[in-house]
Amino acid sequence: MAATLCSKLLPKQGWVPLTQSVRHGSKAVTRHRKPLHIQKQKLLAVTQYIPPAREFPPGAYPSHTKHVQEDNDLTLLMKRELKKLFEDCKMIAVVQNSSSSAEDMMTLRHRLYKHNITVKFFPNKVVRSFLSDSIYCNMGPLFVGPTVMFVSKEPKVKEMLTTLRGSPQMTLLGACVDNTLLSAQGIVSYSKLPSMTVIQGEVVSGLSMLTSHTAYLLQRHPAHLSQLLQQYIKQQSSDGSAEAAPKAEEAT
Repeated sequence: MAATLCSKLLPKQGWVPLTQSVRHGSKAVTRHRKPLHIQKQKLLAVTQYIPPAREFPPGAYPSHTKHVQEDNDLTLLMKRELKKLFEDCKMIAVVQNSSSSAEDMMTLRHRLYKHNITVKFFPNKVVRSFLSDSIYCNMGPLFVGPTVMFVSKEPKVKEMLTTLRGSPQMTLLGACVDNTLLSAQGIVSYSKLPSMTVIQGEVVSGLSMLTSHTAYLLQRHPAHLSQLLQQYIKQQSSDGSAEAAPKAEEAT
């Protein structure tokens, strides 16, 4: 019975909804905020809450002031010794010590001492602090790790390289020779140069050869002129005697 009642109430064309959505034209946009009045803006700016600065416990952040640590008496003494060392010595080599034993180091020092080369030990921190305020500041990167210094009042580069060949645990990093910073390869090239005595001999021989050649050139022209004059006199005398002989024959 309910089915027949529903069939009578519903139209024959199909089910029609009670409400229908109808799309109207575009409406005004209401999502933009309405600007506040100038008086209200001033009031909000004046009454805005400003939170107080947060206080951090002391020591939470590092201080901006730099603490300058003064050198102690031992450090000052080492710096004075380094200054005297760089002023007196013409060769200062930096060598890295790769786990060398005390016995090997003693043997190496004895071999170097035969060539008047001394081994010096200084802390890297003290050496870098000294070099930072001197003209040898470019040597600072060489002092890293266990290092020793080979110093000599004369540039004994060839003797030092010959001695280091017997100590493979010692590695040459660089050197300052005659106020010139050299790398390891530069030291090898420097050792191949002739000695000062040979260079002085070559310079003296070159100068003497130039002076002798100059003296020869200065004496060559007068000697050549005198030879030409003597030859001319001989020719004139021979021509005169040849002309005098026919005249004597004609007179007879």
